[in-house]
Amino acid sequence: MSVWSELTGQDAAIALFRAAAESAGAPGSTPGQQMTHSWLVTGPPGSGRSNLAYAFATALISGLPDGDERTRAQVDARSHPDLHVLATEGVIIKRDDVRDIVRRSHYAPSIGRHRVIIVEDADRMTEQTSNFLLKELEEPPERTVWILCAPSEADLIPTIRSRVRSVRLQVPSVADVAALLERRDGVDPVLAERAAREAQSHIGMAHRLATNEEARRRRSETLELALAVRSTSGAVATAARYLEIAGEDAKAISELRDAEERAHALHSLGVAPGQAVPNALRPQLKALEDDQKRRATRSLRDGIDRILVDLASLYRDILLVQLDADVPLVNRELESGMQRAAASATPARTLATLDAIQLARTRIDGNVQPALALEAMLVSAIRRPTTERGAA
Repeated sequence: MSVWSELTGQDAAIALFRAAAESAGAPGSTPGQQMTHSWLVTGPPGSGRSNLAYAFATALISGLPDGDERTRAQVDARSHPDLHVLATEGVIIKRDDVRDIVRRSHYAPSIGRHRVIIVEDADRMTEQTSNFLLKELEEPPERTVWILCAPSEADLIPTIRSRVRSVRLQVPSVADVAALLERRDGVDPVLAERAAREAQSHIGMAHRLATNEEARRRRSETLELALAVRSTSGAVATAARYLEIAGEDAKAISELRDAEERAHALHSLGVAPGQAVPNALRPQLKALEDDQKRRATRSLRDGIDRILVDLASLYRDILLVQLDADVPLVNRELESGMQRAAASATPARTLATLDAIQLARTRIDGNVQPALALEAMLVSAIRRPTTERGAA
């Protein structure tokens, strides 16, 4: 099976990367014009940036344009000796992490055709960290390939952009994402279509909605709560509940992973299950716990942002209803509630709510207290039924 077969909606990018991998070729070949040693993959969240980067890495390391199963399994497990990944569970990528991976980039490939370094969320590098990386991107070792991933070119400093070849991904269609869920995960077609639609073609979120009933329940509650906001006190109460929902979501994502990481760390340190951890090893476990706490903070922030993205889809749908636009709704299962909300406000008011949602995202990204940002946003979402407004 080709390494590209589980990707969807990115035919042009796949063709480009496959040609580059073929150009890089087998041992003894000379790379053609398609190949360069510094790449930037950009696209909206959920478009498959990292998936495409890892598929390209598999092809480069194996020396085969379609990869091979052994290399693919090692890349998927992030265990291939010629693959290095720089990712962060925090808000920024630290300079020390970049320094370490730059050092590794100068090693010759151990068993593969190339050594590949993938920087996920390259937009999380500070300017100082980005400047540290510049020289490596400009003059990498002959058989080292850098692949950076970011939402857009504008998220990186100009000097970085000038040293990489950019590949822009498009948003896959709902049909493409649904077909992937059916083919790869065995999801029922009706559920696959709904998950892809409600995730707005975000591949990772669509997978989660299709395979996790609790995630679907939390999303439904989020939208129903917004439709029920009738007063300022209701907005405050709903904001508090949203923080609880985001916390529940973050906990569900990280809890199992944290336990697996701790068990793996104890096994690596030679500590048997149930055995007391020797004092000499406790600093290493403490470092792991600190990383997990930072990740939990990031997961909570991501959970809040997912709520805001879902709310944006809701009020986008309400606006379409108000304008009687012939455009498919994201949340069509809630159409009756959206009809009532549409009748209780003007399109201008709905646009103001959409602006408030974006402002809340910006404020939270700027470290405003999430509760305050959510409360302010939800005040703009207050809708009173037509009969109630008439009585008033």
